Amino acid sequence: MEINDQNIQTLVVYLQQTFSPDPNIRKPAEKFLLQVESNGNFGLLLLHVVQKQESDMTVRVAAAINFKNFIKRNWRVIEDSPDRISIADREAIRTNIVDLMLRMPEQIQRQLSDAVSIIGREDFPDKWPQLLPDMVQKFQSGDFHIINGVLRTGHSLFKRYRHEFKSQKLWTEIKYVLENLAEPLTELFKATMELVKVHIENAANLKIIFSSLTLISKLFYSLNSQDLPEFFEDNMKIWMEHFHTLLTADYKLLKTNDNEEAGVLEHLKSQICDNVALYAQKYDEEFQPYLPNFVTAIWNLLVTTGNEVKYDLLVSNAIGFLSSVCEKTQYKNLFENQETLTNICEKVIVPNMEFRTEDEELFEDNPEEYIRRDIEGSDIDTRRRAACDLVKGLCRHFEGPVTQIFSQYVTLMLQVYVKNPEQNWKNKDAAIYLVTSLASKAATVKHGITQANELVNLTEFCTGHIIPDLQQLDVNKYPVLKADALKYVMTFRSQLPKEALLSCLPIIISHLRAESMVVHTYAAHTLERIFTMKAPGGRTLLTTAEVQPYIEALLSNIFLAMSSSGSEENEYLMKVLMRTFSMVQEAIIPYLPTIVSQLTEKLIIVSKNPSKPHFNHYMFESISLAVKISCRKDPSIVTNFESALFPAFQHILENDVQEFVPYVFQVMSLLLELHTDKAPESYMALFPHLLTPILWERNANIPPLVRLLQAYISKSSEAVGASDKLNGLLGVFQKLIASKTNDHEGFYLVGSIVEHMPQSTISSYLKQIFILLFQRLQSSKTTKFVKSMLVFYGLFIVKYGSPALVEIVDSIQSNMFGMVVEKLMIADVQKVSGQIERKICAVGLTKLLTECPAMLSGGYVKFWTPLLETLIGLFELPEDDSVPDDEHFIDIEDVAGYQTAYSQLVFAGKPERDPLNGAVPNPRAHLALSLQKLSQQHPGKLMPMITSSLPQDAAKYLNSYLGTANISLS
Repeated sequence: MEINDQNIQTLVVYLQQTFSPDPNIRKPAEKFLLQVESNGNFGLLLLHVVQKQESDMTVRVAAAINFKNFIKRNWRVIEDSPDRISIADREAIRTNIVDLMLRMPEQIQRQLSDAVSIIGREDFPDKWPQLLPDMVQKFQSGDFHIINGVLRTGHSLFKRYRHEFKSQKLWTEIKYVLENLAEPLTELFKATMELVKVHIENAANLKIIFSSLTLISKLFYSLNSQDLPEFFEDNMKIWMEHFHTLLTADYKLLKTNDNEEAGVLEHLKSQICDNVALYAQKYDEEFQPYLPNFVTAIWNLLVTTGNEVKYDLLVSNAIGFLSSVCEKTQYKNLFENQETLTNICEKVIVPNMEFRTEDEELFEDNPEEYIRRDIEGSDIDTRRRAACDLVKGLCRHFEGPVTQIFSQYVTLMLQVYVKNPEQNWKNKDAAIYLVTSLASKAATVKHGITQANELVNLTEFCTGHIIPDLQQLDVNKYPVLKADALKYVMTFRSQLPKEALLSCLPIIISHLRAESMVVHTYAAHTLERIFTMKAPGGRTLLTTAEVQPYIEALLSNIFLAMSSSGSEENEYLMKVLMRTFSMVQEAIIPYLPTIVSQLTEKLIIVSKNPSKPHFNHYMFESISLAVKISCRKDPSIVTNFESALFPAFQHILENDVQEFVPYVFQVMSLLLELHTDKAPESYMALFPHLLTPILWERNANIPPLVRLLQAYISKSSEAVGASDKLNGLLGVFQKLIASKTNDHEGFYLVGSIVEHMPQSTISSYLKQIFILLFQRLQSSKTTKFVKSMLVFYGLFIVKYGSPALVEIVDSIQSNMFGMVVEKLMIADVQKVSGQIERKICAVGLTKLLTECPAMLSGGYVKFWTPLLETLIGLFELPEDDSVPDDEHFIDIEDVAGYQTAYSQLVFAGKPERDPLNGAVPNPRAHLALSLQKLSQQHPGKLMPMITSSLPQDAAKYLNSYLGTANISLS
């Protein structure tokens, strides 16, 4: 695409059409923009639209967003994939984007800043060394619109330093950044602090200046996250004194009347609390001189800050600072006074554990967000979570006094509640939360609380204050307390006796009928977590017999809850359904006809607009479990499932519902594998469509498609072996084997062909298959590829014989098989992983040693003893899991553009099978017997070779194999 007015105007028109409410206009426009983005100059044309002053601002912003997404999809160069942006375009974008970004209005600047950071993650600093000097130079502009653009980009670019693992590459990059940025950033910080004094009476200017200070503070955090840089250590006084000033000064002009949204002042103070918490936690020795002043300042901040929502992040970070300090042994003296602990409890912890009106509104009006914060761990920035962490931190050194003080508050709160439950239920809510905070010492997602405060009697509190709330007949009364009670049982499930959990079961099931989405979600989550608990010995804590009386009510209530508004696609409900299937197994069969019908209806509805990936996954897991449980008892039932599911599957495949297609292929594989006869005609009619190239373009489709093709091959090898179908299969194999990401899938496919098809069917293709494998080995050798190739050799030998392997390899190049033995088998077979894979290799090598004439005479005889030593090593030595330093491949390719991720269904999993079908139960004994047979065919030949060349350790193991099998060689 040339850069001219006509093409720019064309893009403007299509960008305008993407705003249309009419999908017949909007979708073709979106499709056009996606189709043309691979053309040269596309990104540059978008940037021309962005800076086109006469265009409508919405179009310019749309162009900026499209540009950012274009960069996100295409800038990373993916191995095995074509580069979708030319080198010239890349260079032009890097040259122009920073200046363009800084000239644009803020809403465009933010989008382009994100694009710069995406490019920077790939290219900075090696391919874009000029980026940082150009950005730093803008600090001198004096224009805070420009300066803030630079700081925003820097923050976006360097914030990954906060969480990346340490590596030499990362250290080198940070060192480069610090050398170029640390001093200019400090000078900018000092100059900006001076401007605060100058503009102290000008609210508009002060707001801009404080935005800069916030961004500077964020950059400070990122640059100090990995280690304490020498420059910042030397200049700590400058930074800390200014941080203290900003925390303690009262900037009245920046205070806002909005109680919901945090203003620039709150954001800055929040970030400063984060910064000093980082220093207190990681660099306490260097930070010690400044710590007392910050403890005082942050304490004063906490006791003077209101409970409005806009202060939530600030209060959370301020409490987080106190938590990081109180956990350190060297700061114990700051907190050990009884009065101090009482003040912290009274003035910081209890007030911030209160259930506010805003929390109640969230509970009722946005239950999904409430759940996300409360039980999914996304409440990291909430007051309650921060107060809870502070309790845990204080308990580390002062468990006794803290428990005593807080127990008094808990008792008081519960007394207030009892006087008037209708009015004072929030006191009980706070009491439950305080007990949970006090009692929780260690936890895991799988087990809940694993270590509790011994000074808190959890069972007694549960019996006295939790179960009574759940036993109330009206499941809709006091919904917050109901949710609290359910969460308490879920949290402390590992600490409560089994009898208590069992007695709670019918009560919890009844709460699935609650109108409140939070309550029935918590009920589902609590049940699901209880159902996963294990008794000693590994079985589930609750048995099928113990749960069976409640199955009908449980299933009925789950689907009732799923019909309520907001919970139509509730992942917790679908997950407990899946877990119920898994737990009670065949006890579910009487209910399956109704359940499968309901699941199929749900599948058709959600396939029209898939929006809840976890719900979708658990739904397909539940379907898979229903199939496996039923067909285990009666395999013929598989046709009933096909009748029920195939209309929905057909709809999904015809409409190309990308999120669901990989799941459909997995369930279809499961169904086909369960057939005891050939693949039905309905499957064979679909087979040609499975080879359509577009299906194989999506990585998420590849594993389930390969498995499905393997099922076809194993069930109907004759029909699939027909030349038209086999050509298509081998075309897929060729595509897969060329990819570092998917080559193992190619081996799965060709392995099934070898395993199930007679040699006569594929003999004319075999040489080409091996040529493709050797070409890939030569052009791009990886450990994964070599391991897969060695297993394939083993399988080939087992099925077609070792002479066939020698013959086909030597037909490609004379004496090539010697190189295969020396450079692959002897060199790398120890790297093969997996019990069955190593067994296949062992049997293959045994057959090569004992059934291949070429190995006992001629040019390959020199490899006989080294290969025997290698085989003994495969039996006795640990797996070699080393990978060359320069080798890099990824298991799940980070592909350009949006693609649905492949999510494997656990309950549709393919059982591991042995291609040897039990013919070789003991590979060591098999070697001994095979050597005996070879020795009888060639008397007096083996022992001289073994005794003269086999190392002593290997000979010792071999003799033990022979002795165990009661065999002697001649």
